[in-house]
Amino acid sequence: MIEGRLDGSDLHIGIVVASWNQTITDRLLEGAVSRCSQLDVSEVSVLRVPGALELPLAAMALTEKGVDGVVAIGTVVKGDTDHYEIIVRESSSGLSRVALDSGVPVGNAILAVHDIEHAMERSEPGEANKGSETVDAVILTATGLRDLSQI
Repeated sequence: MIEGRLDGSDLHIGIVVASWNQTITDRLLEGAVSRCSQLDVSEVSVLRVPGALELPLAAMALTEKGVDGVVAIGTVVKGDTDHYEIIVRESSSGLSRVALDSGVPVGNAILAVHDIEHAMERSEPGEANKGSETVDAVILTATGLRDLSQI
């Protein structure tokens, strides 16, 4: 059985982070960078973009630069219009497409919440931080895929 490891010692992880709702996304970014440090990630590159819709393009650019995995960070808070559904659906779909087209793991740390308090809870420092959780998923997938290529 091939299973990934939480060992980033030979990995280059890219993080794309949206500036929209920056109070939240900065907390998610802190969680992601901290987790990368805990897991001894060799190199971390951070690329900031305006909003969630720009995350897939930025993620693709990082895959083309040779990163081993990408963490995409954003926060979309539900409002009174359909804009929320469009942003969440299209950004998530775009990130999935980047992963499938590039073969590079892309973790989705876009918080889609109904109110800002939910985003605050999910961006608290510690184990519940979705930026940190997404780093784990990306590293486990990247190391598992690397091991798979050796069989």
